[in-house]
Amino acid sequence: MFFPILHSQTAYLLKEYPRMDDMTKFALPEPRFTHGPFQLIAGLGERFTQDTLGGIPELWKKLLPHIGTIPGQTGCETYGVCCHPDGQGGFEYIAGVAISKLDDLPEQYRWVELPAQEYAVFEHQGSLADLGKTMQAIWKDWLPQSGFEAADAPEFERYSAEFDPQAGAGVFEIWIPVKKRH
Repeated sequence: MFFPILHSQTAYLLKEYPRMDDMTKFALPEPRFTHGPFQLIAGLGERFTQDTLGGIPELWKKLLPHIGTIPGQTGCETYGVCCHPDGQGGFEYIAGVAISKLDDLPEQYRWVELPAQEYAVFEHQGSLADLGKTMQAIWKDWLPQSGFEAADAPEFERYSAEFDPQAGAGVFEIWIPVKKRH
């Protein structure tokens, strides 16, 4: 249903993926808390660091021709998943879609499991250029004061029809896995 919108996500790719350092305070809307279901996400993935985040838009550009043709794809949302951290600031980012099974997934695709778990879900409104401000506000301001800590699970962005890829702006969600701080 939303595939024409998702295929036009090229405008998003023209935006520079924002860095999280040297940013001023950003007013962050309160998150909603939800128990997210188990999901499989498959797409294209690469490893990044804070210094190489600018390569993420290119990864989305490479994914575009695959949207709607990935075996087992369910739904029309796209996901940007940060996973497999290396403990030195590096992580894998998978630009992908939800799938129902791994059985027929070609080797060219990377996949990750999103476990059923509690999430703090933040709504990002506006330009992708401000994404770094939102992420900094979550990790450096909200999380340390929240009574929660990050759980050992992937964090992800969820893009639906409320995001306008032509403008590189709109509404999308950032899902942070959380658990009560002890």
